Amino acid sequence: MNFLQGTLDVLLLTALSDTPLHGYDVVDWIRSTTGGTLDIDDGALYMALHRMERRAWLVAEWRTSPKGRRAKYYRLTAEGRKQLKAGEKDWTKFAAAVAKVFAARS
Repeated sequence: MNFLQGTLDVLLLTALSDTPLHGYDVVDWIRSTTGGTLDIDDGALYMALHRMERRAWLVAEWRTSPKGRRAKYYRLTAEGRKQLKAGEKDWTKFAAAVAKVFAARS
């Protein structure tokens, strides 16, 4: 698994797991949830969203945002939910392995 790309994918899928969001709201959700620790570059965000849309993990529709602008809102598909579940499992396993490495130094 490519953990750098996998990280972005699982973060975006998680952000979209409860409700459809447009790109800015996805970034804002991740930023606020992590206390500003994680910030997603616009270029990386939209490349990832479009890639996941091509893979049928997401579907998008144009809506009017609360600010009155047209925005593309993304939501998870059933396949996207499967990918999220797999990504969460992989990351839980990865985080536990890293924690073991850190603990071994003590």
